[in-house]
Amino acid sequence: MQRQTQTQRQTLKYSPLQIQMLNLLHLTTMELEQRIKEELEENPILEEGKEDTASEDTADEFQDADDAGTSGEDDYPSVQDYQDWDEFRDDDIPDYKTYANNQSADNELYTRPMVESIGFRDDLKQQVHFLRLDERQQLVADFILDSLDEDGFLRRESEVIADDISFANSMFIDTEEVEMMLRVIQQLDPPGIAAKDLRECLLIQLQRIENQDECWGWAYKIVSDTFDELGSRNYDKIMRVLGIDEECLKKAIQLITTLNPKPASGLRNDTLVNESIKPDFMLRYIEDSEIEVQLTWGNSPALRLNKLFTQMAEQKIDKATNQFLKNKMNSAKWFIDAIKQRENTMLSTLRAIVKLQYEYFQTGDIKKLRPMILKDVAEIIDMDISTVSRVTTNKYVQTPFGIVLLKDLFTEGVTNEDGTEVSNREIQEAIREITAAEDKRHPYNDQQITDLLSEKGYSVARRTVAKYREQLNIPTARLRVTI
Repeated sequence: MQRQTQTQRQTLKYSPLQIQMLNLLHLTTMELEQRIKEELEENPILEEGKEDTASEDTADEFQDADDAGTSGEDDYPSVQDYQDWDEFRDDDIPDYKTYANNQSADNELYTRPMVESIGFRDDLKQQVHFLRLDERQQLVADFILDSLDEDGFLRRESEVIADDISFANSMFIDTEEVEMMLRVIQQLDPPGIAAKDLRECLLIQLQRIENQDECWGWAYKIVSDTFDELGSRNYDKIMRVLGIDEECLKKAIQLITTLNPKPASGLRNDTLVNESIKPDFMLRYIEDSEIEVQLTWGNSPALRLNKLFTQMAEQKIDKATNQFLKNKMNSAKWFIDAIKQRENTMLSTLRAIVKLQYEYFQTGDIKKLRPMILKDVAEIIDMDISTVSRVTTNKYVQTPFGIVLLKDLFTEGVTNEDGTEVSNREIQEAIREITAAEDKRHPYNDQQITDLLSEKGYSVARRTVAKYREQLNIPTARLRVTI
């Protein structure tokens, strides 16, 4: 039995333009440039250039080609007349592509070439290949090197490695073979490679030191016999256990500090090509203490619709061609409008941030940062919080005092003793100053730092101080002791 009913419901649908804008909003400047290049390659109706730069000569040339390629009642060019699109487009080069000067936007900026680099494991394998090893030993050595972590340590047990090699290669490898090759690998450079822990790593490096004097002997004993006390910097117990004086301890500690706790760091190439940050915004300081916000576009081109394809889309060629051209034209329009909306949204967002953090942008003093959350900016520009989050994620602004990550400007607020609200970044900076000025023989613990902050007018709990100290990568007082 059929029944007809009527229901009412509310749904939220995004237009294609909104979807385009949301997809572009979270992109950085370099990512947007790449996205524009991809769109130019995929959409023939989209081309570089400003909308008002189309020359009249190009239009006349198109009209002449139109008259030559039509017959009868047809007053539009046929597709067959333009089989060689590349030749036609070469004759239609706009002026902006041939214009250049020493400071023009169409200059190709120099980019560093891609460099070929090898990992530290490959470097160690090259050292192993110079040794006189048979095929079986080479197999074990390569497996051990592939098992090293990023710091160059071998965290796995020899029995486990032997079982894995045996299983993977259908052959029996005993633990003694692995131990033998492990000792060979530990003789490679840099010293300390393939150690099982930090203690063994330091001992291997000490064994490789040529000048083994009395200071070396005490350093070796400290690492070998009192490693736990060395890690906790319990120097009094080290002197008591080993029976050495403070002067010998200082020399031994100085020698130990020259050792490398991460032996693979010298071989690992951590430098990324073109890692430099490209800011998305730029602040321009003008008279009367006014700050102007600008976007840094770099080499990103202006976009417009190709006149030839636009005119063809208005003609009646055939159904499939018309549908293709209209779809591409709509996509190009949405893309151009989405980029314009992206620019307006980003500019309005940063203007709101500058308004809220005006004193900070005037001085660059981190203590001038006001407590600010995403909601504060969203209320000013009358947009959703998620939009502000997209705009500020991985975006940088160029200021006279350096490049600043926008996310770093959003901080929580802490109420001061006088009732005013200060940024947690200000408190963190105060903690940094206190620990930098402390007596390194008797550093402040968290409670003492809390008391000193209270004297400065910052009312925070000890656990808050501990959290901020960890965020600043400042170790505990016990680990900050120096002699």
